[in-house]
Amino acid sequence: MLLINRFFCLLIGYAFGCIQSAFIVGKLVGKIDIRDYGSGNAGFTNTSRVLGAKAGIVVFIIDFFKLVLSYTVCSVLFDGGGSFVNGALLLPGIYGGIGTVLGHNFPFYMGFRGGKGIACTLALMLCVDLKLALITYAIGFAVFIAKKYISLSSLTMAVVYPVLMLVSGFDTESTVLMFVLCVLAYIKHKSNIERLIHGNENKFRFGKKTESVKEDD
Repeated sequence: MLLINRFFCLLIGYAFGCIQSAFIVGKLVGKIDIRDYGSGNAGFTNTSRVLGAKAGIVVFIIDFFKLVLSYTVCSVLFDGGGSFVNGALLLPGIYGGIGTVLGHNFPFYMGFRGGKGIACTLALMLCVDLKLALITYAIGFAVFIAKKYISLSSLTMAVVYPVLMLVSGFDTESTVLMFVLCVLAYIKHKSNIERLIHGNENKFRFGKKTESVKEDD
């Protein structure tokens, strides 16, 4: 895959990522800037805590499928979408997916204050390999059921997936790119990690009013 094509895939993905569903839903449903409430994060969990489950689910669905759409567009435009046996076929979609996560996390028109990219990352996992994604989701769900921490579940899935790619024989570039997303997830969850270490992370529950706690994606 040509370097210029990688760049265009990142750019296309970034454009999709800049569709800030949490910000839009916050304005339409609550007449608020979601970043001024709860954790200040423009993502699924904060929207759920501030505006309730229905609003949060809408945000998750939009964020998930904007990644699927960017992956599909980049795959079609740059002859991607194949299996991991030929890693080059995966690269257009993966680069588009990474661009989407970057656009979601750092939207230029919102002062680069977006979300943490977990819903988008989960979608990219599904696009790259269904089987590995389902295994990863199951592990993440088990962690959530056991501990009730969305952040811990998200961080677990972020690292499990590229490890599964590594042991499954995926090409080097695709695997490295997914590890890069893992590192980005950990960077964006720095405050959550600190609270997990100190034992004062907030467990997840859907809310119907704004909260002042600092939380997760």
